[in-house]
Amino acid sequence: MSERTVTMRGTPFHLDGPELKIGGKAPDFNLQERTESGLTDVKLADFAGKTLLLSVVPSLDTPVCAIQTKKFNERAAQLPEDVAVVTVSTDLPFAQARFCGAEGVDKLRCASDHRDVSFGKAYGVLIAEGPLERILARSIFVVGPDGMLTHTEYVPEIASEPDYDAALAAV
Repeated sequence: MSERTVTMRGTPFHLDGPELKIGGKAPDFNLQERTESGLTDVKLADFAGKTLLLSVVPSLDTPVCAIQTKKFNERAAQLPEDVAVVTVSTDLPFAQARFCGAEGVDKLRCASDHRDVSFGKAYGVLIAEGPLERILARSIFVVGPDGMLTHTEYVPEIASEPDYDAALAAV
């Protein structure tokens, strides 16, 4: 079992996967997104040559995750066109699309790791046990146009918000 943990109101939960470091290569991923034409795969290669901000949340249907997604949606409107923002969770793509439609989230994309939680394992954010098993821990990753990590934040308390300013400064 991993020695890395996050807490939820003080209760520790172990994380599966490595702790990624600034300067390292961003792991590839294969997520799913609901689009008008159905379910579509979303891969790291889709963002080649762009800066990518990955905003990872446990579930869009919780207050802090909703706040985080809406804040990044507001800020994404002010970012250059060569910057993409993607919110990642294990919520089903249909639930993500419903949330975005209901909340007016239209400046970022939501993608789901529901199939095999391979993103969670590769990025070291998969909660590996207990009542939160198969949920992703709150975190932020910024991937430069060269595919290298320029910012990482593993939020130690799941119920806390990330450092938005630090993430946007890395963009």
